Amino acid sequence: MTEALTVSAIQYQALDGGIIPNAQEHVRLIEDAESHGARLVVFPGLSLTGHNFAQLAAEDSWLRPDDARLDDLHEICRRSGITAVAGAAYREPDGTPRMACLAMHPDGTTETGFKTRLSGVEEQHFTAGAGSSVLELDGWRIALAICSEAEDPVHCTAAGLAGVDICAVSAVYAQHDKLRLGLHLEALASDNRIFGLLANLAGSTPSGPSSGLSGFWGPDGLQLRTAAGTGAEVVTAILQRSALRKFR
Repeated sequence: MTEALTVSAIQYQALDGGIIPNAQEHVRLIEDAESHGARLVVFPGLSLTGHNFAQLAAEDSWLRPDDARLDDLHEICRRSGITAVAGAAYREPDGTPRMACLAMHPDGTTETGFKTRLSGVEEQHFTAGAGSSVLELDGWRIALAICSEAEDPVHCTAAGLAGVDICAVSAVYAQHDKLRLGLHLEALASDNRIFGLLANLAGSTPSGPSSGLSGFWGPDGLQLRTAAGTGAEVVTAILQRSALRKFR
């Protein structure tokens, strides 16, 4: 168990052209995070596939277990010792369509988390998951949340009761969500006495310009680090276990 964990939240807008160019850009950004000493890197929701849901009619827009298009991502995780969490449209072995977080570890294994709270057009393309996913990394427990799950007190409380130290939210918040975003992450962190992390979509979202604000909140609900603007950015923080002990 480590006393500190260095984490990077990646503010990122998916590129046109499908999974391969996005996987290549993920590699570049993980290399950037490695230069800051990151052990964990978190990308926004659907970072590998983008939010153009019309493209999901094509089967090559979906990732599958052991997908060779992620080989370079697995390699950079192995080489750097980083666990990277990326978002994708994902088909389980039985074909079930999921809105997923993929946690790729340095040892080549991948853990998956599936969005439980689908809304709007998402319900036309995905099947909801059954519960939150919790990673263990260097003795830290990290709950994964996708977008609106950060707003759900039940989801967040379940993470808190599971003894997590960090809730990592991969999200898409537009400019008109800016106030709501801050309130959600502040409540998530302070109500459950954990660190909150947000990796938000950069640039333009399906609902308008991004609100930015990717970053970190402490267990007291106060913001620790935040992106400087709304464009692509790597935001890194060193999270200290001593900050959690004050509330436990």
